[in-house]
Amino acid sequence: MIGRAAAWGILTEFTRSEGLRKHALAVEAAMRAYAARLGGDPDTWGIVGMLHDFDYEVHPAAPQHPMKGAEILRAREVPEPIIYAILSHADYSGCPRVSFLDRAIYACDELSGFVTACALVRPGKAIAGLEPASVKKKLRDRGFARTVNRDDVYRGAEELGVDLDEHIAFVIKALEGIAPQLGLGGASP
Repeated sequence: MIGRAAAWGILTEFTRSEGLRKHALAVEAAMRAYAARLGGDPDTWGIVGMLHDFDYEVHPAAPQHPMKGAEILRAREVPEPIIYAILSHADYSGCPRVSFLDRAIYACDELSGFVTACALVRPGKAIAGLEPASVKKKLRDRGFARTVNRDDVYRGAEELGVDLDEHIAFVIKALEGIAPQLGLGGASP
């Protein structure tokens, strides 16, 4: 098993952008929360969340990302279930999402980024008090956070077997737990 400190080392070695590092922390938090809810190992699920995009700055285009990242992780003897889950978050990887771990990383990736974007435009950049209805309204605005794939957000909740409102609320709550690390620690309005 790879520990969190080693995973953070890999992330920071390949990821210089503060925004991508915060995204990794956000997805890690959402994954840990879902592990607790779905009976998974929080450390394994958290590491999948942290490392899912670690190679994105080096290999930003499909199909290099996350395939090249998987090669790096294998060379560092990261366990295959972690690598498989990371590969499964890309529809084009050839790795179908078969486990709750696989489905959770897919469901948490785009939504964590979108929820973060929603919080960043609020007064005080506060995630506290952010409501699922507000997030859903922004999802309908194609001009807002336009790089977020809305289809992935909807399909992620469906594949995980959770109602979209419930999924959004769950991710918001998970991110509230690390709001200061994400720069979302402002007081709610």
